[in-house]
Amino acid sequence: MGKTILVSGGAGFIGSHLVDDLVARGHHVRVLDNLDPQVHGSLSEQGCWPSYCHLGAEYILGDVRDSAVFAKALKDVEIVYHLAAVVGVGQSMYDIQRYSEVNIGGTSVLLDILANQQTIRKRVRRVIVASSMSNYGEGEYICPIHGHVYPQLRSSDQLHSNQWEPSCPKTLGTDSDKVCGERLQPVPTQESKPLHATSIYAITKKTQEEMCLTIGEAYSIPTVALRFFNTYGTRQALSNPYTGVAAIFSSRLLNGNPPIIFEDGNQLRDFVHVSDLVQANVLAINEHFPVGVYNVGSGNPISILDVAKTLTGHLGLTIEPKILNQFRAGDIRHCYADVTKIQNQGYVPRMTLEKGIAELVDWIRDQHAEDLFEIANKSLHKRGLTI
Repeated sequence: MGKTILVSGGAGFIGSHLVDDLVARGHHVRVLDNLDPQVHGSLSEQGCWPSYCHLGAEYILGDVRDSAVFAKALKDVEIVYHLAAVVGVGQSMYDIQRYSEVNIGGTSVLLDILANQQTIRKRVRRVIVASSMSNYGEGEYICPIHGHVYPQLRSSDQLHSNQWEPSCPKTLGTDSDKVCGERLQPVPTQESKPLHATSIYAITKKTQEEMCLTIGEAYSIPTVALRFFNTYGTRQALSNPYTGVAAIFSSRLLNGNPPIIFEDGNQLRDFVHVSDLVQANVLAINEHFPVGVYNVGSGNPISILDVAKTLTGHLGLTIEPKILNQFRAGDIRHCYADVTKIQNQGYVPRMTLEKGIAELVDWIRDQHAEDLFEIANKSLHKRGLTI
């Protein structure tokens, strides 16, 4: 039988795809979304839901920071997907209050209701929260001398010298102050890696995750935190200069501008198609899906430069990416997912990057995208957040 499911942020990129799948499976789906202007543009001013929103779902226009609205949205709900969040590493480093209020404050409203409104709590069988790979900071590495190591942010001196690759931070011997310094080899990042959030956005996502898991444990509400890696696909907000890099590159290319790449372009990320992300979220509903934290990615590393070239090629353009050899505060070098843990629960990443980018390009050809990257970048630069 279908369940009554709430998806906060369900009108957004990832949430709307999840809603489509849940409705198709026969669930009664309710969406709570504030139609953030940065994501939804003029639709927000008009109070209109995006045309892609599934007609078979129920929609509540409201803010997750409003406890009365959130409580209304939770009425009779059995499964909660908490996806609502403000996203973007760069913007979070100066829009600190808003990121904290929405991401942490909105989550606290949800959890306060679950803790204090027994009627609602008794009905909720499971909470699934959208966490983030940004929680990790730098990914996992191997040192030829020390084995697995977990470096923190690269030093300003190193970055000013355009030495992009992390080096081993371990000391040579127990009585030595000399740092190893060997160049590190990135490896898949496991859920057990110590977390080292390096931006306000990352701190808020890490806090969201920890809050949900803590309250879930305390009140016996099965809770799953899915750490999303770099998600791409149709319905991304192409005019939002703080969204995912595939969308930012797409908006640049659609306007005849080259993709802008920080550092040297060889930093590795894990790009996961939105359909695979939906697959993981749907699996997590199952009462036999163990609670805890799971990576959701493709498991395959790809450089930012290769993503730009793949997009450009599929669009049939000859525009070369512009490599700045500059860096942004809080940026990491490499991080890609070890997906073994969630694969053991039935997850299989199905969409290859080539196929996924081809689908994305078919969609973006018919989209209007305002290229606001330069404005966003100047905003970071004047605050000393890009060098």
